[in-house]
Amino acid sequence: MIQINGMPDHIHILFGMRPKQALSVLMQHIKQDSSIWINSNGLTNKKFTWQQGYGAFSYSKSQLPRVIAYIKNQKEHHKKITLQKEFIDLLREHAIEYDERFIFKSIN
Repeated sequence: MIQINGMPDHIHILFGMRPKQALSVLMQHIKQDSSIWINSNGLTNKKFTWQQGYGAFSYSKSQLPRVIAYIKNQKEHHKKITLQKEFIDLLREHAIEYDERFIFKSIN
């Protein structure tokens, strides 16, 4: 893990991984193990569960300082733009097709 930071409705984790690792398996372990830890330590008033799915992006080594700063400054960043809007903007900017049914839901 290189950098991690969270908001009430999402978390950003910047990590390196081996080329032969499967991202889906890694994310399954992260979500499963963190849910168990959060619940066993009583960090919420009710049972904690993650939403289904995740978003994943790759970055070049030259972009790491920028990505680290972005993750560190989540609280200030999301005063200006919501996760949902930012995520959809990223998908559109990079011409990535998506289905609205699978976009992150607000936790209100």
